[in-house]
Formats: sequence, structure tokens, C-alpha cells
Amino acid sequence: MMRFTSILFLTLLVISNVRCSAQKASSNHSKSNKSGIITGADQTEKYLPYLKGKRIGLVANQSSIIGKKSSVDSLLSLGIKIVKVFGPEHGFRGNASNGAVVGNEKDAKTGIPIISLYGKNEKPTKEQLADIDLMVFDIQDVGCRYYTNINTLEYVMDACAENNKELLILDRPNPNGYVVDGPVMTEDKYKSAIGIHYTPMTHGMTIAEFAQYLNGEGYLKKQCKIKIIKVANYNHDLPYVLPINPSPNLNTQQAVMLFPSLCMFEGTAINEGRGTYMPFTILGAPALKGKYSFSYKPVSIPGMSERPNHKDAVCYGLDLRNYDINKLRKSRQIDLSWLIELYNAYPDKANFFTPGRANQNISAFDLRIGTDQLRKQIIAGVSEADIRKSWEPGLQKFKAIRAKYLLYP
Repeated sequence: MMRFTSILFLTLLVISNVRCSAQKASSNHSKSNKSGIITGADQTEKYLPYLKGKRIGLVANQSSIIGKKSSVDSLLSLGIKIVKVFGPEHGFRGNASNGAVVGNEKDAKTGIPIISLYGKNEKPTKEQLADIDLMVFDIQDVGCRYYTNINTLEYVMDACAENNKELLILDRPNPNGYVVDGPVMTEDKYKSAIGIHYTPMTHGMTIAEFAQYLNGEGYLKKQCKIKIIKVANYNHDLPYVLPINPSPNLNTQQAVMLFPSLCMFEGTAINEGRGTYMPFTILGAPALKGKYSFSYKPVSIPGMSERPNHKDAVCYGLDLRNYDINKLRKSRQIDLSWLIELYNAYPDKANFFTPGRANQNISAFDLRIGTDQLRKQIIAGVSEADIRKSWEPGLQKFKAIRAKYLLYP
């Protein structure tokens, strides 16, 4: 009887320690977040018991944190068995450039196998999931169709559904959750690695909301069984400062907020700050010399951008590092004026929109935007008001669909 009592006491002590650690991590992060927002990952008391005793596959990168510590390290220290980590674009540690091929490896710190989900192996295989009881998705997104984390989400959900694995989603706020804007992609021919969903350029959903959208709108052959740990004290209009850079070229909060508007320039002759330590906050090109006084020179930066547009050439254009982001929040729109302005200022208009790389028959700009209409409208000199008016039918239809899957006001 005494032996049984001792074992029971030790068991209760372990459970108590796990709960205390979980509550401490959640409490510390909550205190550090002025808005009171608590991510799904930080609410460890809500999901640790569900993970205990299971072999876990974790879809994560450098943005996956509990408090200020990597989710992988935190969960391991709390007795969770992580058998594999799956990394999206930029890799598990987030140190690979955009579009760079990331191979499979072992994490130097933990020895856990890391499976790359960017490149040829976009979707976990049956063999990779064989020794996993539960998949966990914990990655920070920024709310744009051309930010590839939502592609990874679909591929993971598809693999889980096919192999009868449940997916636990630790939800995180969308820093651009206030805006649903831009053309809606409607044709399969515009699908590419930077866009596979029939959404506007900015969809205004969190990862968990987007997962429900994927399940409900028939993107998967078979629905994925998902369990969601919601963000506490969050709504789509709340500002949220990311505690960790979500990718190498979104290295400031200003860049995160400008990304929906400035990433459009990646399909043009304009450099959007890649090749500098100010990406997605500045715009320019050599051909704009004499039209703008602000200048900078893109160079090769390993781990950020090895081959930036206009490498080693002085670019002239716009400095948006001090642009008031509240203007975007008040308008609830992406900024289209910069695209129109720089097109009008560019001397060689025939070469402003760059040809396609993946598909030579489709402009790289059109693949990013999801349609050829915006390019044609800008070339034709259509006003911003009329361009936006042409977006409205698609946006209203999408918003009605989106409303069915929202978890937050």
C-alpha cells in the first residue's frame, strides 16, 4: 500500500510540475504582450495533456515559440515526444533565402530529423507519417495568398487526411487580419508555387480559420480531422507585433505590414528592398534616376537574397520605412498607389512587368496577383477607383464564404 501511495504521489507531482511550467510560460508571454493576446502555443495547459504519450510530428519554423523559447525545445522539456519536425519555405530555423531548396537534415541541437516541405517534397509522405500519432501545426502567417505557409498547410492537411492522422493547430494572430483586398484568383492557369487558392491577395484569416476554409471549400480530396487551440483575447482588427521575424526578408514589423502592398513589385522591374537589410520597406530601380532622390544599392546577402533584382546597381525610388501604417489600417486596403506611381514614372514601360519564370506564357506579375486584369488596367491607365470597383464582386463573394469559417470577430 505504501509503494502504491508513493507512486501515486510521484505521478501527481510530475503532472503538477508540467502544469506549473505550462502556466508559467503562458503567463510570462501574456505579460510581455501589451494587447493581452495569447497565442494558441502559449496556452500549453489546453493541449499538453492531449500530446502526452503520443509520437508528435511538428510543422514548425523559427516563429514557432512558447514564451520566448522554441516550441520544439519547450515541448521536449515538458516531456513531449517529438519524432519529426517538418519545415516550410526558409527551413526550420528560418535561415534560407526565398525560393531556396532546403534539404532534409537533423537538428543540430536536438538530433530530431527535419523534413523539408519546400521543393520537391511539398507534402509529407505516407512513410514520413508512419511513426507519428499526431501532427501539430504551429507557424506564424502574415495573411497573403503569395506567402507560402498556407500552401504548406494545405499539403499537410491533405497528407493527414489520406493517412488518417489528426492535425492539432496552435493558432496565431494574423498581423494583416484587418484587410481583405485585391483581385480574387479564379482561374487554374494562375496557380503556382506562390498561389494555389481562390482567395484575394489578402484573405484576412488566421491559420486555423484558413484550415477550416480548406476543409469546408473542397480543397482536399478528404476532409482533415483538425483540433484547434484558439488565440485568446484576439479579433481581426487588433494590432499584433510579431515577437519573431516570420521569414528572413520580413525582418521588421514595418515590412510585415507593408508586405501585402509591396510584394506585388516582385513581378516588375522594381526592386522591393531585397538585397538590403530593409526589404519590403523601400522600392527602386536604376531607371528611376533623376525622378527620385532616395537611393540604395542591392547586394547579395546570404540567407536573405543572393540574387536580388538590380544586384550591385544603384536604385532610385521610395523610402517607406517611416510610412504611417495606421493609414493602411484605416483604409482596410492594400496600397495600390505606389504601383501606379512607379509604373507611370518608369521610362521603359514595355519592360516594367517582367516575363514569367515558371511559365513563360504568363507574366510573373500575373502569377503573383492571380489574374492578368490588374496589369492590363495599369497599362491602360485605369484609375485606382475603377480598378478597385472591378475587384468588388469577387471580394464580396469571398467575404461571404470567409464568414463561415471565422473563429474571431
